Amino acid sequence: MSCLASCCVSMTCGLCTSVASGITKRSARFGYCGMFGVSIIVSWILREVGAPLLKHLSWINTSDNLSDEWFQIQAVLRVSMGNFLFFGILAIIMIGVKDQNDRRDALHHGGWIAKMLVWALLIILMFFLPNFIINVYGVLSKFGAGLFLLVQVLLLLDATHSWNDSWVAKDERKWYLALLAVSVACYIGAFAFSGILFIWFNPSGHDCGLNVFFLVMTIILGFLFAVIALHPKVNGSLLPASVISVYCAYVCYTGLSSEPRGYVCNGLHKKSKAVSTATLIFGMLTTVLSVLYSALRAGSSTTFLSPPSSPRAGDKKPLLESDELEAGKGKTETEARPVSYSYMFFHLIFALASMYSAMLLSGWTSNSEDPNLIDVGWTSVWVRICTEWVTAGLYVWSLVAPLLLPDREFY
Repeated sequence: MSCLASCCVSMTCGLCTSVASGITKRSARFGYCGMFGVSIIVSWILREVGAPLLKHLSWINTSDNLSDEWFQIQAVLRVSMGNFLFFGILAIIMIGVKDQNDRRDALHHGGWIAKMLVWALLIILMFFLPNFIINVYGVLSKFGAGLFLLVQVLLLLDATHSWNDSWVAKDERKWYLALLAVSVACYIGAFAFSGILFIWFNPSGHDCGLNVFFLVMTIILGFLFAVIALHPKVNGSLLPASVISVYCAYVCYTGLSSEPRGYVCNGLHKKSKAVSTATLIFGMLTTVLSVLYSALRAGSSTTFLSPPSSPRAGDKKPLLESDELEAGKGKTETEARPVSYSYMFFHLIFALASMYSAMLLSGWTSNSEDPNLIDVGWTSVWVRICTEWVTAGLYVWSLVAPLLLPDREFY
Protein backbone atom coordinates (compact mmCIF):
# COMPACT_ATOMS: atom_id res chain seq x y z
CA MET A 1 0.00 0.00 0.00
CA SER A 2 2.87 2.33 0.86
CA CYS A 3 4.50 1.60 -2.50
CA LEU A 4 1.17 2.13 -4.29
CA ALA A 5 0.58 5.45 -2.55
CA SER A 6 4.09 6.56 -3.39
CA CYS A 7 3.54 5.68 -7.05
CA CYS A 8 0.24 7.57 -7.12
CA VAL A 9 1.83 10.67 -5.60
CA SER A 10 4.73 10.44 -8.03
CA MET A 11 2.40 10.09 -11.02
CA THR A 12 0.23 12.99 -9.84
CA CYS A 13 3.23 15.27 -9.41
CA GLY A 14 4.54 14.19 -12.80
CA LEU A 15 1.18 14.94 -14.41
CA CYS A 16 0.98 18.39 -12.77
CA THR A 17 4.54 19.16 -13.86
CA SER A 18 3.74 18.05 -17.41
CA VAL A 19 0.59 20.18 -17.53
CA ALA A 20 2.40 23.18 -16.11
CA SER A 21 5.22 22.75 -18.64
CA GLY A 22 2.68 22.55 -21.46
CA ILE A 23 0.99 25.73 -20.30
CA THR A 24 4.32 27.57 -20.21
CA LYS A 25 5.28 26.41 -23.68
CA ARG A 26 2.01 27.51 -25.24
CA SER A 27 0.66 30.55 -23.42
CA ALA A 28 0.54 31.70 -19.84
CA ARG A 29 -2.71 33.47 -20.67
CA PHE A 30 -4.51 30.18 -21.23
CA GLY A 31 -3.17 28.89 -17.93
CA TYR A 32 -4.56 31.84 -15.99
CA CYS A 33 -7.83 31.59 -17.89
CA GLY A 34 -8.05 27.93 -16.88
CA MET A 35 -7.57 28.82 -13.22
CA PHE A 36 -10.24 31.49 -13.50
CA GLY A 37 -12.63 29.02 -15.12
CA VAL A 38 -12.03 26.49 -12.34
CA SER A 39 -12.79 29.15 -9.73
CA ILE A 40 -16.17 29.81 -11.40
CA ILE A 41 -16.98 26.09 -11.38
CA VAL A 42 -16.01 25.82 -7.70
CA SER A 43 -18.18 28.84 -6.88
CA TRP A 44 -21.13 27.33 -8.71
CA ILE A 45 -20.73 23.96 -6.95
CA LEU A 46 -20.42 25.51 -3.50
CA ARG A 47 -23.39 27.72 -4.24
CA GLU A 48 -25.49 24.60 -4.79
CA VAL A 49 -24.15 22.26 -2.09
CA GLY A 50 -22.07 24.39 0.27
CA ALA A 51 -24.78 25.84 2.51
CA PRO A 52 -25.06 22.77 4.82
CA LEU A 53 -21.27 22.71 5.20
CA LEU A 54 -21.01 26.40 6.11
CA LYS A 55 -23.69 25.98 8.76
CA HIS A 56 -21.29 23.81 10.74
CA LEU A 57 -18.66 26.60 10.90
CA SER A 58 -19.35 28.61 14.05
CA TRP A 59 -17.52 31.75 12.88
CA ILE A 60 -19.76 31.86 9.80
CA ASN A 61 -23.05 30.61 11.24
CA THR A 62 -23.39 33.27 13.93
CA SER A 63 -27.19 33.42 14.02
CA ASP A 64 -30.18 31.12 13.85
CA ASN A 65 -31.96 33.50 11.47
CA LEU A 66 -29.63 33.08 8.50
CA SER A 67 -31.26 31.73 5.34
CA ASP A 68 -29.86 29.17 2.94
CA GLU A 69 -29.46 31.91 0.35
CA TRP A 70 -27.23 33.85 2.75
CA PHE A 71 -24.91 30.86 3.06
CA GLN A 72 -24.90 30.43 -0.72
CA ILE A 73 -23.84 34.04 -1.18
CA GLN A 74 -21.15 33.61 1.49
CA ALA A 75 -19.70 30.61 -0.37
CA VAL A 76 -19.59 32.49 -3.65
CA LEU A 77 -18.05 35.62 -2.12
CA ARG A 78 -15.35 33.69 -0.26
CA VAL A 79 -14.19 31.86 -3.39
CA SER A 80 -14.33 35.13 -5.32
CA MET A 81 -12.28 36.94 -2.68
CA GLY A 82 -9.56 34.30 -2.79
CA ASN A 83 -9.46 34.56 -6.56
CA PHE A 84 -9.44 38.36 -6.38
CA LEU A 85 -6.53 38.41 -3.94
CA PHE A 86 -4.51 35.98 -6.06
CA PHE A 87 -4.83 38.02 -9.26
CA GLY A 88 -4.69 41.32 -7.39
CA ILE A 89 -1.36 40.41 -5.80
CA LEU A 90 0.00 39.35 -9.19
CA ALA A 91 -1.19 42.64 -10.69
CA ILE A 92 0.72 44.59 -8.02
CA ILE A 93 3.84 42.48 -8.50
CA MET A 94 3.73 43.03 -12.28
CA ILE A 95 3.52 46.82 -12.15
CA GLY A 96 6.16 48.32 -14.43
CA VAL A 97 7.20 45.18 -16.31
CA LYS A 98 8.32 46.55 -19.67
CA ASP A 99 10.71 44.01 -21.17
CA GLN A 100 11.66 40.36 -20.93
CA ASN A 101 14.87 41.06 -19.04
CA ASP A 102 12.76 41.82 -15.97
CA ARG A 103 12.86 38.86 -13.57
CA ARG A 104 9.14 39.16 -13.07
CA ASP A 105 8.64 38.06 -16.67
CA ALA A 106 9.75 34.55 -15.61
CA LEU A 107 7.32 34.66 -12.67
CA HIS A 108 4.45 35.50 -15.00
CA HIS A 109 5.22 32.58 -17.32
CA GLY A 110 6.57 29.99 -14.90
CA GLY A 111 6.23 28.54 -11.41
CA TRP A 112 2.81 27.05 -12.12
CA ILE A 113 2.85 24.43 -9.38
CA ALA A 114 3.65 27.07 -6.74
CA LYS A 115 1.06 29.48 -8.14
CA MET A 116 -1.65 26.82 -8.17
CA LEU A 117 -0.90 25.95 -4.55
CA VAL A 118 -0.98 29.61 -3.48
CA TRP A 119 -4.22 30.14 -5.41
CA ALA A 120 -5.90 27.13 -3.76
CA LEU A 121 -4.56 28.12 -0.32
CA LEU A 122 -5.94 31.65 -0.62
CA ILE A 123 -9.40 30.33 -1.51
CA ILE A 124 -9.35 27.92 1.44
CA LEU A 125 -8.18 30.61 3.86
CA MET A 126 -11.13 32.82 2.90
CA PHE A 127 -13.45 30.34 4.64
CA PHE A 128 -11.73 31.10 7.94
CA LEU A 129 -12.34 34.86 7.80
CA PRO A 130 -15.08 36.53 9.88
CA ASN A 131 -18.31 37.51 8.17
CA PHE A 132 -17.84 41.28 8.35
CA ILE A 133 -14.73 41.11 6.12
CA ILE A 134 -16.64 39.12 3.51
CA ASN A 135 -19.57 41.53 3.76
CA VAL A 136 -17.24 44.47 3.07
CA TYR A 137 -15.82 42.60 0.10
CA GLY A 138 -19.37 41.99 -1.15
CA VAL A 139 -20.03 45.74 -1.14
CA LEU A 140 -16.74 46.49 -2.90
CA SER A 141 -17.47 43.77 -5.45
CA LYS A 142 -20.47 45.71 -6.73
CA PHE A 143 -18.19 48.59 -7.69
CA GLY A 144 -15.51 46.24 -9.05
CA ALA A 145 -18.09 44.40 -11.13
CA GLY A 146 -19.39 47.70 -12.48
CA LEU A 147 -15.84 48.67 -13.44
CA PHE A 148 -15.43 45.34 -15.21
CA LEU A 149 -18.63 45.98 -17.19
CA LEU A 150 -17.20 49.37 -18.16
CA VAL A 151 -14.02 47.67 -19.39
CA GLN A 152 -16.17 45.26 -21.40
CA VAL A 153 -17.87 48.21 -23.07
CA LEU A 154 -14.55 49.88 -23.90
CA LEU A 155 -13.25 46.63 -25.36
CA LEU A 156 -16.38 46.26 -27.48
CA LEU A 157 -16.01 49.80 -28.80
CA ASP A 158 -12.35 49.19 -29.59
CA ALA A 159 -13.16 45.89 -31.32
CA THR A 160 -15.89 47.35 -33.54
CA HIS A 161 -13.76 50.30 -34.63
CA SER A 162 -10.80 47.99 -35.35
CA TRP A 163 -13.04 45.66 -37.34
CA ASN A 164 -14.37 48.53 -39.41
CA ASP A 165 -10.90 50.03 -40.00
CA SER A 166 -9.43 46.70 -41.08
CA TRP A 167 -12.10 46.18 -43.77
CA VAL A 168 -11.99 49.80 -44.95
CA ALA A 169 -8.19 49.60 -45.23
CA LYS A 170 -8.51 46.84 -47.83
CA ASP A 171 -10.06 49.48 -50.13
CA GLU A 172 -11.87 46.94 -52.27
CA ARG A 173 -15.47 46.96 -53.45
CA LYS A 174 -16.25 43.51 -52.04
CA TRP A 175 -15.19 44.59 -48.54
CA TYR A 176 -17.34 47.71 -48.71
CA LEU A 177 -20.28 45.54 -49.73
CA ALA A 178 -19.48 43.20 -46.85
CA LEU A 179 -19.49 46.15 -44.45
CA LEU A 180 -22.88 47.24 -45.74
CA ALA A 181 -24.32 43.70 -45.58
CA VAL A 182 -23.16 43.09 -42.02
CA SER A 183 -24.38 46.53 -40.92
CA VAL A 184 -27.84 46.04 -42.42
CA ALA A 185 -28.08 42.53 -40.94
CA CYS A 186 -27.12 43.79 -37.49
CA TYR A 187 -29.68 46.59 -37.62
CA ILE A 188 -32.43 44.24 -38.79
CA GLY A 189 -31.51 41.84 -36.01
CA ALA A 190 -31.44 44.59 -33.37
CA PHE A 191 -34.86 46.02 -34.29
CA ALA A 192 -36.46 42.60 -34.82
CA PHE A 193 -35.19 41.45 -31.43
CA SER A 194 -36.50 44.64 -29.81
CA GLY A 195 -39.91 43.91 -31.35
CA ILE A 196 -39.89 40.41 -29.83
CA LEU A 197 -39.02 41.92 -26.46
CA PHE A 198 -42.17 44.07 -26.68
CA ILE A 199 -44.17 40.83 -26.87
CA TRP A 200 -42.31 39.17 -23.97
CA PHE A 201 -42.10 42.09 -21.59
CA ASN A 202 -45.22 44.13 -22.39
CA PRO A 203 -48.06 41.61 -22.04
CA SER A 204 -51.53 42.86 -22.87
CA GLY A 205 -53.77 43.82 -19.99
CA HIS A 206 -50.95 45.12 -17.79
CA ASP A 207 -49.41 48.53 -17.26
CA CYS A 208 -45.75 47.96 -18.17
CA GLY A 209 -44.67 51.54 -18.72
CA LEU A 210 -41.16 50.99 -17.33
CA ASN A 211 -40.45 48.11 -19.71
CA VAL A 212 -41.86 50.07 -22.65
CA PHE A 213 -39.59 52.99 -21.72
CA PHE A 214 -36.52 50.73 -21.69
CA LEU A 215 -37.41 49.20 -25.05
CA VAL A 216 -38.30 52.49 -26.76
CA MET A 217 -35.03 54.00 -25.52
CA THR A 218 -33.14 51.04 -27.01
CA ILE A 219 -34.76 51.57 -30.42
CA ILE A 220 -34.19 55.34 -30.31
CA LEU A 221 -30.53 54.80 -29.43
CA GLY A 222 -30.15 52.49 -32.43
CA PHE A 223 -31.46 55.19 -34.79
CA LEU A 224 -29.38 57.85 -33.03
CA PHE A 225 -26.18 55.83 -33.54
CA ALA A 226 -26.81 55.63 -37.30
CA VAL A 227 -27.69 59.32 -37.65
CA ILE A 228 -24.58 60.50 -35.79
CA ALA A 229 -22.24 57.99 -37.45
CA LEU A 230 -23.39 58.99 -40.96
CA HIS A 231 -23.25 62.73 -40.32
CA PRO A 232 -20.83 64.36 -42.80
CA LYS A 233 -18.87 66.10 -40.03
CA VAL A 234 -18.38 62.89 -38.05
CA ASN A 235 -15.70 60.36 -38.92
CA GLY A 236 -17.99 57.41 -38.29
CA SER A 237 -19.24 54.27 -39.97
CA LEU A 238 -22.42 52.23 -40.01
CA LEU A 239 -20.77 48.96 -38.92
CA PRO A 240 -19.79 50.03 -35.38
CA ALA A 241 -23.18 51.73 -34.98
CA SER A 242 -25.03 48.55 -35.94
CA VAL A 243 -22.92 46.29 -33.71
CA ILE A 244 -23.39 48.60 -30.71
CA SER A 245 -27.15 48.60 -31.44
CA VAL A 246 -27.23 44.80 -31.28
CA TYR A 247 -25.26 44.84 -28.04
CA CYS A 248 -27.60 47.42 -26.48
CA ALA A 249 -30.63 45.32 -27.47
CA TYR A 250 -29.04 42.25 -25.85
CA VAL A 251 -28.17 44.12 -22.66
CA CYS A 252 -31.73 45.44 -22.50
CA TYR A 253 -32.97 41.87 -22.78
CA THR A 254 -30.71 40.65 -19.96
CA GLY A 255 -31.97 43.51 -17.80
CA LEU A 256 -35.64 42.78 -18.46
CA SER A 257 -35.17 39.03 -18.00
CA SER A 258 -33.68 39.75 -14.56
CA GLU A 259 -36.94 41.27 -13.34
CA PRO A 260 -38.52 39.46 -10.36
CA ARG A 261 -40.42 36.34 -11.32
CA GLY A 262 -43.57 37.61 -9.64
CA TYR A 263 -43.57 40.78 -11.73
CA VAL A 264 -46.51 40.61 -14.15
CA CYS A 265 -44.61 42.40 -16.91
CA ASN A 266 -41.95 39.70 -17.04
CA GLY A 267 -43.37 37.35 -19.65
CA LEU A 268 -40.59 34.84 -19.12
CA HIS A 269 -41.48 34.08 -15.50
CA LYS A 270 -42.86 30.65 -16.48
CA LYS A 271 -39.44 29.69 -17.80
CA SER A 272 -37.43 31.21 -14.98
CA LYS A 273 -34.98 28.34 -14.48
CA ALA A 274 -34.17 28.04 -18.18
CA VAL A 275 -33.78 31.80 -18.54
CA SER A 276 -31.61 32.17 -15.43
CA THR A 277 -29.38 29.27 -16.46
CA ALA A 278 -28.98 30.64 -20.00
CA THR A 279 -28.16 34.06 -18.59
CA LEU A 280 -25.55 32.54 -16.30
CA ILE A 281 -23.89 30.48 -19.03
CA PHE A 282 -23.80 33.37 -21.49
CA GLY A 283 -22.63 35.76 -18.79
CA MET A 284 -19.77 33.48 -17.79
CA LEU A 285 -18.81 32.88 -21.41
CA THR A 286 -18.81 36.63 -22.03
CA THR A 287 -16.66 37.12 -18.94
CA VAL A 288 -14.03 34.61 -20.03
CA LEU A 289 -13.97 35.91 -23.60
CA SER A 290 -13.66 39.50 -22.36
CA VAL A 291 -10.68 38.56 -20.21
CA LEU A 292 -8.98 36.78 -23.11
CA TYR A 293 -9.70 39.62 -25.51
CA SER A 294 -8.33 42.20 -23.07
CA ALA A 295 -5.04 40.29 -22.95
CA LEU A 296 -4.85 39.97 -26.74
CA ARG A 297 -5.59 43.66 -27.25
CA ALA A 298 -3.23 44.85 -24.52
CA GLY A 299 -0.27 45.18 -26.87
CA SER A 300 -2.11 47.40 -29.34
CA SER A 301 -1.32 51.10 -29.36
CA THR A 302 -4.84 51.88 -30.58
CA THR A 303 -6.28 51.16 -27.16
CA PHE A 304 -5.75 52.35 -23.61
CA LEU A 305 -4.66 48.82 -22.65
CA SER A 306 -1.11 49.22 -23.98
CA PRO A 307 1.86 48.60 -21.69
CA PRO A 308 4.20 51.61 -21.36
CA SER A 309 6.89 50.04 -23.54
CA SER A 310 4.69 48.70 -26.32
CA PRO A 311 5.65 49.93 -29.78
CA ARG A 312 3.23 51.96 -31.84
CA ALA A 313 1.09 50.00 -34.28
CA GLY A 314 2.90 49.69 -37.58
CA ASP A 315 6.26 50.67 -36.07
CA LYS A 316 7.21 47.17 -35.04
CA LYS A 317 5.66 43.75 -35.30
CA PRO A 318 4.25 42.77 -31.87
CA LEU A 319 5.69 39.72 -30.21
CA LEU A 320 3.69 36.59 -29.71
CA GLU A 321 3.88 35.00 -26.31
CA SER A 322 5.65 31.98 -27.80
CA ASP A 323 8.27 34.40 -29.18
CA GLU A 324 8.76 35.76 -25.67
CA LEU A 325 9.49 32.31 -24.31
CA GLU A 326 11.98 31.50 -27.06
CA ALA A 327 13.62 34.87 -26.75
CA GLY A 328 13.90 34.41 -23.00
CA LYS A 329 16.45 31.64 -23.46
CA GLY A 330 19.04 33.85 -25.11
CA LYS A 331 18.11 37.35 -24.08
CA THR A 332 20.82 39.66 -22.80
CA GLU A 333 20.84 42.86 -20.86
CA THR A 334 21.81 44.76 -24.03
CA GLU A 335 18.92 43.32 -26.06
CA ALA A 336 15.79 43.97 -24.03
CA ARG A 337 12.72 42.91 -26.00
CA PRO A 338 9.47 44.57 -24.90
CA VAL A 339 6.64 42.45 -23.57
CA SER A 340 3.73 41.97 -25.95
CA TYR A 341 1.01 42.95 -23.45
CA SER A 342 0.64 44.53 -20.05
CA TYR A 343 0.98 41.84 -17.37
CA MET A 344 -0.34 44.19 -14.71
CA PHE A 345 -3.49 45.04 -16.63
CA PHE A 346 -3.97 41.39 -17.57
CA HIS A 347 -4.10 40.29 -13.93
CA LEU A 348 -6.16 43.33 -12.94
CA ILE A 349 -8.83 42.29 -15.45
CA PHE A 350 -8.95 38.83 -13.88
CA ALA A 351 -9.32 40.39 -10.42
CA LEU A 352 -12.25 42.53 -11.55
CA ALA A 353 -13.74 39.59 -13.42
CA SER A 354 -13.67 37.62 -10.15
CA MET A 355 -15.86 40.30 -8.58
CA TYR A 356 -18.19 40.32 -11.58
CA SER A 357 -18.63 36.53 -11.58
CA ALA A 358 -19.44 36.68 -7.86
CA MET A 359 -22.16 39.27 -8.49
CA LEU A 360 -23.53 37.21 -11.35
CA LEU A 361 -23.75 34.08 -9.20
CA SER A 362 -25.15 35.83 -6.15
CA GLY A 363 -27.70 38.05 -7.93
CA TRP A 364 -25.66 41.09 -6.87
CA THR A 365 -25.99 39.85 -3.25
CA SER A 366 -29.74 40.40 -3.29
CA ASN A 367 -31.75 38.50 -0.66
CA SER A 368 -35.18 39.20 -2.11
CA GLU A 369 -35.44 36.45 -4.71
CA ASP A 370 -35.62 32.68 -4.88
CA PRO A 371 -32.11 31.37 -4.05
CA ASN A 372 -32.42 28.82 -6.88
CA LEU A 373 -32.52 31.63 -9.43
CA ILE A 374 -29.41 33.33 -10.80
CA ASP A 375 -28.91 37.04 -11.50
CA VAL A 376 -32.52 37.97 -10.70
CA GLY A 377 -33.79 41.10 -8.95
CA TRP A 378 -34.20 44.82 -9.45
CA THR A 379 -30.53 45.45 -8.68
CA SER A 380 -29.56 43.28 -11.64
CA VAL A 381 -32.15 45.05 -13.81
CA TRP A 382 -30.77 48.51 -13.16
CA VAL A 383 -27.16 47.39 -13.45
CA ARG A 384 -27.88 46.04 -16.93
CA ILE A 385 -29.93 49.02 -18.08
CA CYS A 386 -27.30 51.47 -16.81
CA THR A 387 -24.65 49.44 -18.63
CA GLU A 388 -26.65 49.86 -21.84
CA TRP A 389 -26.89 53.60 -21.37
CA VAL A 390 -23.21 53.93 -20.50
CA THR A 391 -22.37 51.95 -23.63
CA ALA A 392 -24.49 54.33 -25.71
CA GLY A 393 -22.91 57.37 -24.09
CA LEU A 394 -19.36 56.15 -24.63
CA TYR A 395 -20.04 55.28 -28.27
CA VAL A 396 -21.61 58.67 -29.00
CA TRP A 397 -18.70 60.34 -27.21
CA SER A 398 -16.21 58.43 -29.38
CA LEU A 399 -17.91 59.97 -32.43
CA VAL A 400 -18.38 63.57 -31.30
CA ALA A 401 -15.28 64.02 -29.12
CA PRO A 402 -13.00 64.91 -32.08
CA LEU A 403 -15.46 67.67 -33.03
CA LEU A 404 -15.85 69.04 -29.52
CA LEU A 405 -12.14 68.84 -28.69
CA PRO A 406 -10.35 69.51 -32.00
CA ASP A 407 -7.03 70.31 -30.30
CA ARG A 408 -6.73 66.82 -28.82
CA GLU A 409 -5.52 63.76 -30.68
CA PHE A 410 -7.78 60.69 -30.57
CA TYR A 411 -6.58 57.23 -31.56
